[in-house]
Amino acid sequence: MTLDRRLATLLGAAMALSACTVGPRYKKPELPTPTAYHSLPSGRDDAPLSQPQTGAADLTQWWTQFHDPQLESLIARALKANLDLQAAASRIRQAREQELVAGAGLLPSVSASGVGARIHSNSNPLAALGAGSQTSGPGGQPGSSSSGGSSTTLKLYSVGFDATWEADVFGGTRRGIEAARANTEAAVWQLRDGQISLSAEVANTYMSLRSTQSRMAILRESTQHQRELLDLAAARAHAGFVTELDVNQQRSQLSATSAQLPQLETQERASVHALGVLLGFEPDAVAGELAAAASLPPVPTSLPVGLPSDLLRRRPDVRRAERQLAAATAEVGVAVANLYPKFNLLAAVNVASNSVGNLFESRSLSNAEGGLISWPLFQGGRLKANVRVTAEQETQAYLAYRKSVLSALQDAEDALTRYDAEQRRLTSLRESQAAANSSLHIAEEQYRAGLVTFINVLTASATLLTAQDQVAQSQQTLAQDLISLYKALGGGWNAVGPENSVASE
Repeated sequence: MTLDRRLATLLGAAMALSACTVGPRYKKPELPTPTAYHSLPSGRDDAPLSQPQTGAADLTQWWTQFHDPQLESLIARALKANLDLQAAASRIRQAREQELVAGAGLLPSVSASGVGARIHSNSNPLAALGAGSQTSGPGGQPGSSSSGGSSTTLKLYSVGFDATWEADVFGGTRRGIEAARANTEAAVWQLRDGQISLSAEVANTYMSLRSTQSRMAILRESTQHQRELLDLAAARAHAGFVTELDVNQQRSQLSATSAQLPQLETQERASVHALGVLLGFEPDAVAGELAAAASLPPVPTSLPVGLPSDLLRRRPDVRRAERQLAAATAEVGVAVANLYPKFNLLAAVNVASNSVGNLFESRSLSNAEGGLISWPLFQGGRLKANVRVTAEQETQAYLAYRKSVLSALQDAEDALTRYDAEQRRLTSLRESQAAANSSLHIAEEQYRAGLVTFINVLTASATLLTAQDQVAQSQQTLAQDLISLYKALGGGWNAVGPENSVASE
């Protein structure tokens, strides 16, 4: 059998064996989930303002349920220009290049080389090779090798190509490709998780801004009302109906109320700055469009939340953990394949001559073919230990996947509990505010009639201001609890071209 036939036989055997892939075959784990959320409200009394429902939910753009064009504009711009999302998109592109690197192992490796050399020597040993040209001696005669006056020049030109190919007999390279592909998918889900976090953070900051502006409006209104009370107390003191004590008490309360405004102004500026940075701009970039105060948008009256099993499909962090498990499983196969022999086919073609003119003539051609089998028989236990290392990494990835599912369920249950509880709290606070407002009107009328002292008015005024501020803060908390619920349910990511959904050019 000729060498070419032997190489062809070896190649055919390698291709036949390449159907074998060692290592565990990945199968997505089936994890049990509850049939329904335990924290769903049982009736209107438990969730008087907005009731979650178990119906199918499309939470891709959950922020549109607030019906606030400004909020929708901010989130849309953030999803396009946020720097963290751009970095996540870059990681996806990097992972896809790693797929190409891993896949290159299935293809031959071909390289070329070229040599051009000129060696000049005055020594006799080089002249003895007979491949060079001798310089002339005295009188035009060739230099004698016995004398020290001869010289020799040797020229060599060579061009060569060599190729090597490792047959993926036991599937180590293919397992590496599987791992790289799973890592790319994990990077995609990481970007989608970033989209969820970003949209929630923008919405939370926006709600904080609007709540702060509402609280500032309440303070300004209360300050104006207290100035009117100060004028009333001053008029009654001037008429001799009361002493200056009432005036001083009202002036003190007016100053205390006014002193709360600078702190809220600081919070307002901080929220504006945070929104600017989230959109990928300088802190004051959106200050102009957010300068006009606006009230908090109302929460929707009904919210479809779906079933707990939907979390395994919607939550990007769960999907990312599952892809990381798939990558870890494939890495076990890579480690196992290193225990088996490696089959390499080698080929080389070379042309060499002492003249460029006849470099590519047939007599200048030489070629070589061969096969190489290598098998690590003894590595001090390193390869088997590496298999055990990757197996433990697979176990850790599986446990991380299970934990991500449990954490997702916990997040959803906690968010539902907080959302329902805050609805009841806000309802009670609104009732308290209505009672405090009525009490202040009664106290003022009785004070004007001289039936009560000014301390009753002061107390009623402070109670109303506290109640109004508590209602404003509870409205913010309710909106942010709803945002947390949307985030816990995995809403806010786009399934179409996530790496192209941000400005990554």
